[in-house]
Amino acid sequence: MTLAKSKFIIDKSVSMALILLMGAMVLNVTWQVLSRYVVQTPSSFTDELSRYMLIWLGMLGAAYVAGKDQHLAIDILPQKLEGKSKVRLIVFINLIVMAFAFIAMVLGGSNLVYITYILEQKSATLQVPLAYIYIIIPVSGILVMYYNFYQIFITLKTQKN
Repeated sequence: MTLAKSKFIIDKSVSMALILLMGAMVLNVTWQVLSRYVVQTPSSFTDELSRYMLIWLGMLGAAYVAGKDQHLAIDILPQKLEGKSKVRLIVFINLIVMAFAFIAMVLGGSNLVYITYILEQKSATLQVPLAYIYIIIPVSGILVMYYNFYQIFITLKTQKN
C-alpha cells in the first residue's frame, strides 16, 4: 500500500469518526435539553457524556486539520522563501510539530492514560474508566506525527522533481 493510499484511508476513517461523534453529540445535547425542559426530569448522564465527546472531537479534529495542513500558522516566512530554503523551513517546522506531538501528546498522554488506569479512576456519572476517555490524546498525537511525516515526505519528493 502506498503512503498516499494509507493517508486517504486514515483521512476517511478520522473524518467518519468525527462525523459520528458530532452527530452523537447533537443527539445527546438535544436529549439533555428535552429531558430538562419538556419532560421536567433532567437526564443525569448527558452532561458528562457530552463533555467527553467534546474532548474526543477536539483532539481528533486537531489531528484531522493537521493532516489537511489547514491548522493555524503564521506563514509570512514560508511565502517569502523559495527553493531549498523554503523546503528546509517546511521540514524544520514539521519536525518541531512532530517533537511537540511526541513529547506532549504521545508521552504525556500515555502517562496520563497509564496513571488513570492504574489508579482505576472512573467518571462520576457514567462510571467509565477515565483511561478510555484519555486514550484519544496519544492516539491523536500519533496521527499528528503521521501527518507531519507525510508532509515532510511530500515536500522532499516535490523538491526532487
